[in-house]
Amino acid sequence: MRVVSLVPSLTEAVARSAPGALVGATDWCTHPSGLDVVRVGGTKNPKTDRIVSLAPDLVIANEEENREPDLAALRAAGVEVLVTEIRDVPQAFRELARVLDACGVAGRPRWLDEAEDTWSSLPPPPTRLTAVVPIWRRPWMVLGRDTFAGDVLARLGVDHLQAAHPDRYPRIPLAELRACAPDVVILPDEPYRFTADDGPEAFPGLPCALVSGRHLTWYGPSLAEAPRVLGRALRAARP
Repeated sequence: MRVVSLVPSLTEAVARSAPGALVGATDWCTHPSGLDVVRVGGTKNPKTDRIVSLAPDLVIANEEENREPDLAALRAAGVEVLVTEIRDVPQAFRELARVLDACGVAGRPRWLDEAEDTWSSLPPPPTRLTAVVPIWRRPWMVLGRDTFAGDVLARLGVDHLQAAHPDRYPRIPLAELRACAPDVVILPDEPYRFTADDGPEAFPGLPCALVSGRHLTWYGPSLAEAPRVLGRALRAARP
């Protein structure tokens, strides 16, 4: 089986579960570390000719992370493309199982069972917090409706205030975000790399949680530790 992955979190899942199956991945596929495969460009601008030259049996994509014209070009070249859709945690587990089955993985890997058990056994949050969750600045963009990251946070007791916005990733002026007066501002390190020196200064007087984007937005092996990692970052912001 020869697989090209255009989704960083699915790259990690396949690499962990079907060693040797991956022959290509995007420049953004950073896990597992040391992954030695052909790099095929970005998630939004993959080099389709390079992918075709790898003669893959399957290309794995996602309806949000990848562009339909690129996927159509691959199909036109005779390449089979599997497109995932992941908007919440239960759907992530269903789609992960589908991807691994398509990659020829026999049986469910242990990490997938452990991750699903972790999420299914979460205790009810003792309190709930409100949040705004920027994912970009210049312009400011935040989590809106119907997102995987929003569902992750909701299951951890965090209700982000733009969850009912018509757009999935709305652009909202900074003054409006500040005026929301959330309990916490959650600043992930991807897709925009918010840091202690780049992000919190925009929200004076508001607690800011710097969180791992991989644990907030990736659906793969990182799901098993995501509640612990994210919970620790949230507690640090509101001691």
